[in-house]
Amino acid sequence: MERKSSVWRSDLLKPLLVGLAAGTTYVLAAKLSLRLATVHPSASPFWPPTGIAIVTLLLLGVRFWPAIFAAAFLVNLTTAGSALTSLGIAAGNCLEAVTACYLASRFANGKDAFDRTRDILRFALFAGILSTAIAATFGVTGLALGGFAAWHQYGVIWRTWWLGDAAGALVFAPFLLLWSAHPIPRWSKRQFLEAAVLLISTLLISGIVFGPLLHSEVRNDPWTFLCTPFLIWAAFRFGPREASAIICLVGAIAVVGTIHGYGPFARQSANDSLLLLQSFLSILALTTLVFAAEVSERRRQEEQARLLAVRDPLTGLANYRLLVDRVDEEIKRYGRTGKPFSVLLLDLDGLKKINDQYGHLVGSLAICRVAEVLHLSCRETDTAARYGGDEFALVLTETTAEAATVVAKRVAQRLSRDAEEPRLSISIGVAEFPRDGSTIEHLLSAADYSLYDDKRPRHKSSSASGVEK
Repeated sequence: MERKSSVWRSDLLKPLLVGLAAGTTYVLAAKLSLRLATVHPSASPFWPPTGIAIVTLLLLGVRFWPAIFAAAFLVNLTTAGSALTSLGIAAGNCLEAVTACYLASRFANGKDAFDRTRDILRFALFAGILSTAIAATFGVTGLALGGFAAWHQYGVIWRTWWLGDAAGALVFAPFLLLWSAHPIPRWSKRQFLEAAVLLISTLLISGIVFGPLLHSEVRNDPWTFLCTPFLIWAAFRFGPREASAIICLVGAIAVVGTIHGYGPFARQSANDSLLLLQSFLSILALTTLVFAAEVSERRRQEEQARLLAVRDPLTGLANYRLLVDRVDEEIKRYGRTGKPFSVLLLDLDGLKKINDQYGHLVGSLAICRVAEVLHLSCRETDTAARYGGDEFALVLTETTAEAATVVAKRVAQRLSRDAEEPRLSISIGVAEFPRDGSTIEHLLSAADYSLYDDKRPRHKSSSASGVEK
């Protein structure tokens, strides 16, 4: 009983702490954003909590809606209005996130919405435009009914609320979703250097466009287009995740600069300035993410095409073309290191009988069983390939013929221990470079002769057995 009670407490405590962390993040972001509110204390033109709420429900599940509701209620209770109006605003914020989560999961591939252009556009429609109207309507109507907002300002406050939430969904939600899926970049040293150059360049150009640097020279010119090449750079050279980070970086610098009167969006009204900026950032984020998704999809297709060009479609092993390339690479490596390598050729015995007795589907599965054994028997530096039909090859780097023979016996033993029907056996030939051949053709030919030497005793035994019968 004590153990069950402990497990129950652990299962209850973990989601409680996760919900508390999500709610705390929401409150902190909301309080910072409300410092920008000018048309009404509860309506900010800059509202990242919408993105936080949507991402929380997409990643953790809709069951965490109470955390969003409680956080939104606390924020509004300590800002303006009464407990009743705060409940209404919290209900709108929570319903906004739940609706966006449901529609995105149902129609836009959920948390993977930013992998494809179609899903990005649907996410923008459902999470950035439609669901955000719910929070704006609930919030402004509640404040007006409670006497905390003038009815003649309804349209101005509603527009501010809606655009602020839309920017939070379109700018911050992609960043949080993409980086939560892959938080640690897997870049090469060259990519790290390029990322550093991109970061410094983005900071510099954003400081010029939205900061005091050269403000007198550029304040009356539409210099915002200078940020676009860096977003394209991030999207083309890296992907949606890095592009979303650059968008957020540019957005943060732009908001701070616009508040202080710098940049092309600075107007006499701070609220109008930020609304204009957020509209620009939302459209820029959407187009950049669409471009990044298209580039990433193109790269995936090219990678798939490359794999199909060098991989056997049935087994997934290297095909003959890649086999020849790997043997050629090993020959060149021998010229540098002087260490020999070996090639095994393997032939599945009796494949025709298997096809005749069990059918071609079982025959194909038998080929795949041999391929799986080869995959398990080689190192990362080795290459297993389908040589053709029922024949396979294994290129063993820095391996002598004696060591290759040990590997061959291990492969045969693993296959013989496979209890699946029909039972399989293989014949194996071994050739060592440069002892058995100094070119690719001679080496494969030597391995082929060795293979048939291994098959000949079995063939004689089988023939003798047939005569006796």
